[in-house]
Amino acid sequence: MSAIGSLPGLDPVIHAQARLRVMVALAGLSTGDQITFPRLQQLLDMTAGNLSTHLRKLEDASYVQITKAHQRRTPVTYVTLTEQGQRAFADYTTALRALLTAPTDQLGD
Repeated sequence: MSAIGSLPGLDPVIHAQARLRVMVALAGLSTGDQITFPRLQQLLDMTAGNLSTHLRKLEDASYVQITKAHQRRTPVTYVTLTEQGQRAFADYTTALRALLTAPTDQLGD
């Protein structure tokens, strides 16, 4: 096993740039808070289709919860980070910090 093998891996579900941006935005919410799909789309400057695709992958991993509701007669979609998503994001940031602070002799040639 090489020295690089001893470094922590990064969760590939979160590591994709767009999904990482989604996770960062949702992690910034207070526990239990949610954000509307259009507000998240605006915040991240993503198309609806692109955001939907990445949210689906995060939802499949149980990192986000999508809730469809109505405000008066208008449908609205809410997005929130699940407890599993909070743990996964915390683990991801811990692993990233470990990679960034790893002594250069652990990185190999």
